[in-house]
Amino acid sequence: MTSHDPLTPEHRPHPPRRPSRRGFLAAAGLGALATAGVPAFTATAAPRRPTGDPRVPEDRALTLWYRDPADPADMIQTALPIGNGRIGALVGGDPAADLLYVTDGTLWTGGLNDTLDDDGQFPYERVEFGSLTQLAHLTVAVPAHTADRITGYRRTLDLSNGLATASYTHDGVAYRREAYASHPDNVLVLSLTQSGGGSYTGTVDLAGTHGEHTAAATGSGHAEGPLAAFDAAFANGLRYASAVTAATTRGTVAVSGSRLTFTDCADLTVVFCGGTDYAPDPAHGYRDPAADPAALAARTARAAARVPHTALRATHVADHRRLFDGLSLSLGASDARLRDLDTPSRLTARAADGAAPDPELEAAYFHFGRYLLIASSRDSVPAGLQGLWLDGNDPDWMGDYHTDINIEMNYWLPDRAGLPTAFDAFTDYCLSQLPSWTDVTARTFNDPRNRFRNSTGKVAGWAVAFSTNIHGGSGWWWHPAANAWLANTLFDHYAYTADTRHLERIYPLLRGACAFWAARLITTAVDDPDAPDGRREVLVDDKDWSPEQGPQDGIGNTYAQELVWALFGNFLTASRDLGRDRAYARTVAALRDRLYLPRVSPTTGRLEEWMSPDDLGETEHRHLSPLVGLFPGDRIRPDTTPGDILTGVRNLLTSRGMNSYGWANAWRALCWARLGEGETAYRLVTTNLRPSKDNSNGTAPNLFDIYQVDAGRSIFQIDANFGTPAAITEMLVRSRPGRVDLLPALPAAWAAAGHISGVGVRGGFVLDLAWRDGRVTTAVLRSVGGRTTTVAAHGRTRTVHLAPGRSTTLHGPGAGL
Repeated sequence: MTSHDPLTPEHRPHPPRRPSRRGFLAAAGLGALATAGVPAFTATAAPRRPTGDPRVPEDRALTLWYRDPADPADMIQTALPIGNGRIGALVGGDPAADLLYVTDGTLWTGGLNDTLDDDGQFPYERVEFGSLTQLAHLTVAVPAHTADRITGYRRTLDLSNGLATASYTHDGVAYRREAYASHPDNVLVLSLTQSGGGSYTGTVDLAGTHGEHTAAATGSGHAEGPLAAFDAAFANGLRYASAVTAATTRGTVAVSGSRLTFTDCADLTVVFCGGTDYAPDPAHGYRDPAADPAALAARTARAAARVPHTALRATHVADHRRLFDGLSLSLGASDARLRDLDTPSRLTARAADGAAPDPELEAAYFHFGRYLLIASSRDSVPAGLQGLWLDGNDPDWMGDYHTDINIEMNYWLPDRAGLPTAFDAFTDYCLSQLPSWTDVTARTFNDPRNRFRNSTGKVAGWAVAFSTNIHGGSGWWWHPAANAWLANTLFDHYAYTADTRHLERIYPLLRGACAFWAARLITTAVDDPDAPDGRREVLVDDKDWSPEQGPQDGIGNTYAQELVWALFGNFLTASRDLGRDRAYARTVAALRDRLYLPRVSPTTGRLEEWMSPDDLGETEHRHLSPLVGLFPGDRIRPDTTPGDILTGVRNLLTSRGMNSYGWANAWRALCWARLGEGETAYRLVTTNLRPSKDNSNGTAPNLFDIYQVDAGRSIFQIDANFGTPAAITEMLVRSRPGRVDLLPALPAAWAAAGHISGVGVRGGFVLDLAWRDGRVTTAVLRSVGGRTTTVAAHGRTRTVHLAPGRSTTLHGPGAGL
């Protein structure tokens, strides 16, 4: 379904299709709703600089480390990722020719994509739907520092400080370089230093990836410094630019042709900036008419280059640590011999038959997911299938937002992992797309060619397809239940934060999704021994698909029924908490009461996936679509759900198997954790940590999750890097509004001793938890808006009442729990 045609930039942009703001908002029924956020690439005030050095000392920093530079032929698996939420890069670390692959999350081709194919579905290719693409390649060459002339090479990704480093010795001199993506300064930095009287001589080359022409200039004066830059535009009108400059405290930096040269430099600070004129504003075609990416990139790069490199680094590290330090985790101590292994060797050792647990590696993998979230979900568009890290311009599935698990999985982690502000990019994205989604739904959903159209003949609210882009567009097939899943994911952030400002923002999305389903649901009859005539009328989804298998014309599939049941419940809570739409809430409540909910098949003994006793798909299918009521929903609960339903759920989960793609294993682990099966969940976590060999599913040397496309090809897909840490959290803390279970699925590998501090708890709390010998020792619960919850551990419960901002400490058995 994907195209690999090259993308050619247009230097005279064609304006995109731009419906009027009035038309968008009228179609959406949103009145004066403002678009979300600010332009993705915009000028910012000069940041405040720390007065000291905020770095975690090297001997205490959490690091991944490597004995060799990245392989230029396999950057996606061997290079180290950096990012500031808007721009990201893969960093190679080769002393002689350091290569950075740079991506801006808004550098998308395509557009609204609202002309349906002959079957009533959306085109799904790289022209009309579009694709995420790379922004630039940056090469910093020091020709004298070839592999045969250096010793003691070591490359690290310092998760604690947000730095990708490389160090080595050349002619008796110690050299070091640090790469990072600074959010406060809005730039990528590669800082080259040395101690012992050495120097750097070489070149900096900036290359576009779409045939752009790089030009170099010194600017209007020497103070501005040398600069190499390019700018261009796509056929969809998106303008973009990149610029690089460099500075030194001793030596020469100059322009030679289209490249920068540096000669006999005691140190070198290379600064890159780039971006697009994308803006989350459908009224202006998702563009900022006032933006000048070329001027802004040059001005921002030069401003940063005027700052001493130690101050640039300190500003970045302080900003990174403000987020990263929000949660700490220990799963126990690993064998000292394992600590001496480089990261790839450690992955291999853990995967060996009969290997002992390596809890420190598992904790590092957890924090790597948090690191990626900080780097890819901040003040711009959300993290898609590959986040901000590409190794080409033809990512599989266009690097888009898949709405039937992948984008939702990406955002299960922020609140659980002490990074609630990382959720904002997802909220801003959905709000910015809502007017377009609503308009396209009203105009096209009931197209007579659409096999998923509403047989009621009514359309309201909004819907999307299985894939979405950043231009308000959908791709591939219509996916009716996606609006419920997106809305439920947005609501869950409120469940964690109790932030009514967030609830106010997402309320139009919730209400619009409910309106869609009020128009879509149809009536059918099912057997009911309690009904007077043995039959009962219920409301079900219209002709639909259970992603991504089985018939496409069945009604009432479990996936949709569970998501809509949760959606209606979330809307009722929102209506109550905001004091809105009481009459409409009664209508929604009545619809919810009539919804069909799944039964256990008498044929298979499993929870039914379709309204049929037969299994109409693949028993071991990768998707757990019928289990959304177990996770991420919580209608199905091990403490309250009838035993026959729980047995059917376990049977279905068991039949799906234990060996799939990384994201599918993460979802399985989360479900088993919900059922209290810690050892089973742990097996799936360690399965995802297995090294990828010969394109197999597994973990790359740089810890990216690898997805096997076919026998000869694999790709990076980021969702498992987020979903697996979410599963680790769920094994330690399971929460729903009104209840939090401590150590509900603790595996033996982590039982000896450990702690997690800063984990989010639904109901509006944050928890610090410590344990020893599998038993809770202390639990500190802090309210961030919640007032009452029940804490459960080891068969005991205690109800806690807290005012917002207050905390309480609970102790292990015999002293409160």
